[in-house]
Amino acid sequence: MSSSLPMEGNRGKMKMEGIEGNASAGEAVRYTLKPTRINNEDILFCVDVDAESLVEMKTAGVNRLDSIKQAILLFVNSKLSINPDHRFAFATLSKSASWLRKEFSSDVESTIAAIRALSATTVSSGQADLTNLFRLAAHEAKKSRAQNRILRVILIYCRSSTRPHHQWPVNQKLFTLDVMYLHDKPGPDNCPQAVYDALVDALEHVSEYEGYIHESGHGLPRTLFRFMSMLLCHPQQRCPQDDCDIPKPLVKKSAEPANVEDNVHVSTSR
Repeated sequence: MSSSLPMEGNRGKMKMEGIEGNASAGEAVRYTLKPTRINNEDILFCVDVDAESLVEMKTAGVNRLDSIKQAILLFVNSKLSINPDHRFAFATLSKSASWLRKEFSSDVESTIAAIRALSATTVSSGQADLTNLFRLAAHEAKKSRAQNRILRVILIYCRSSTRPHHQWPVNQKLFTLDVMYLHDKPGPDNCPQAVYDALVDALEHVSEYEGYIHESGHGLPRTLFRFMSMLLCHPQQRCPQDDCDIPKPLVKKSAEPANVEDNVHVSTSR
């Protein structure tokens, strides 16, 4: 993905110059890129711990929550290899959001301890209210800004039958929201398209920078890992998600899908 901003990890100011030819005039025109600062991130993971997070994946003996834990560890280690100054905190979502580990830290061992403490309820939590999550995030975002950092929330949502809701003012965009949505296939008791649409609305309602949303009904851990890897990109360096064409497919466009039964029809147009 091309960007006119400095690469993440270059926390100082950066100035680039180049030569742009003018064929009609036969002259070279100098251009400059304005200095831009890329802030370190405070990233708040909020994991859905409803009973639907215990749905089995297609890998034997592995449920959604198991795969989510692995994906978070992959993300944290990869993010810190890009820039060791990023920090992470953790919350859970049942009926509303609550802290799992409030202190933001770059320590991997602290992340591992928080992941081990993640557990899900065996009964349905019903409809999720995201208002408290946004309230917690807004409070932390103000503290992050005071330290010249930015805050991002990564919500991992697992419910197919109930749409989340929130009450949040439209003019308060203090943080960026990313969403990873794991869902069942559509059926009489499920409405993943309606849930997805509600998540998109929430993302667009609260995000300071470009927020990304990915969804999967495949039940494949590798799909979750791939989408979580795509969320590594810094919010200040993103293009609109509709313009994002990574990762590139390894098969020709005319080729048939490898596993037709895995294709779940959830429209992702935004």
